[in-house]
Amino acid sequence: MTLLALFFLAFSIRQDSRDREWSLRIRQGDTTAFNDFFDTYRDTLFSFLLSKGTPRDEAEDIIQQVFLTLWQNRSSIDPDKSLKSYVYRIAYNRMLNYFRDRKDTDPEYAYRLEDQTPGPHYQAEISEALGTMQKTLEKMPHRRRTVFELCYLEGFSYREAAGILDISPKTIENHMIQALKDLRKALRLHHPE
Repeated sequence: MTLLALFFLAFSIRQDSRDREWSLRIRQGDTTAFNDFFDTYRDTLFSFLLSKGTPRDEAEDIIQQVFLTLWQNRSSIDPDKSLKSYVYRIAYNRMLNYFRDRKDTDPEYAYRLEDQTPGPHYQAEISEALGTMQKTLEKMPHRRRTVFELCYLEGFSYREAAGILDISPKTIENHMIQALKDLRKALRLHHPE
């Protein structure tokens, strides 16, 4: 099974075309649009924070702070920029502040991988491959792993991830190239064809 096929089985990435509409409506003070945006991204944002090792209570607090900040600063929302990227950037920065304040600079990562196998005969192979992938991700440098999670697992574009991490899209591309090389190499070693 190829690396690409494995990822498509393991993760479903959804791009949301409503981002610009939400930006415009929230900017105008539309509480229905705000609640819809909140309902759409709250759980994925929560999972993202938990996957970085943020304690549940703190993740809940961060999410409340993120959406409060979004609402309070709604007049400055740029509809030409990703609203999803904006809230992830706020959450990511608050999470870093949380760990910095506690001098916990290398939180343990917990990956929650969905099992979306096409049939029972693939179960063992996919389970083993996902284990290999998880171990490889855990060994990656922090920034490379974060870039991979944002772009591949969370579905952000390179430009959106660059905005969240405040680095250039070219740096994002370089991290992704290296992350995919690392994963291909690990899967070839553990699953020779």
